[in-house]
Amino acid sequence: MDTDAWLVVGLGNPGPAYAGNRHNAGFMVLDALAARAGGRFKAHRSRAEVVEGRLAGHRVVLAKPRTYMNESGGPVAGLRGFYKVPAERTIVVHDELDIPYGAIRLKQGGGDNGHNGLRSITRSLGDKNYLRVRFGVGRPPGRMDPAAFVLRDFSPAERKELELFVDQAGDAVEDVLSTGLAAAQNVHHAR
Repeated sequence: MDTDAWLVVGLGNPGPAYAGNRHNAGFMVLDALAARAGGRFKAHRSRAEVVEGRLAGHRVVLAKPRTYMNESGGPVAGLRGFYKVPAERTIVVHDELDIPYGAIRLKQGGGDNGHNGLRSITRSLGDKNYLRVRFGVGRPPGRMDPAAFVLRDFSPAERKELELFVDQAGDAVEDVLSTGLAAAQNVHHAR
C-alpha cells in the first residue's frame, strides 16, 4: 500500500447479538463505506475485518476490529503498523453519548470521554492524535446506566432515520479525506 493511505476504523462489538446496538454505530458506518468502495470485508491477521479500496480519491483501509469494544486498541495498533499509517491519517468512527441522536461531530485528538473503545485505542497507540467521527446516540433516559443504553438496539423511532444518519457519517469520513478536517467540520457541524 502506498504511503498516503488512510486507515478508517469503525468501532462496535462482534456478532449478531450486538449488530443493532447503539454501540455499533461505527460498524454500521463502515459497512456503508465498504459498499461505497465496492468491497467486502475479509479477515485480517490483526484481529480485524478489512476492505482495501478507494474513497474520495484516496486509498483506504476500512476496518472493523473483531474484538469486543474495550479491546479495540490491539487490532487498530496492528493495522496501523501493518499498513504504516500515521495517527493523522487514522479515522475512528464511534458512538457518542454527549451528542444528540443523529448529529455528527468531527475532531482530532482529545480524551476518551469514558468511551472504552477510544481508551483502548489511545492506550495501544500511545497517541491520541487520531481523527474521530463521532456519531451522536444521545443520553440515556432517566437514570439508565449509559453502559446499558449503548448496548441496546436503536429504538423503532430512531431506526426510521438511522440509514440517513449513517450515510451522513459516511459523507463526513469522505469529506475529511477530500477536503480536510476543518472544511469537513464546517459542513457537518452546521447541520
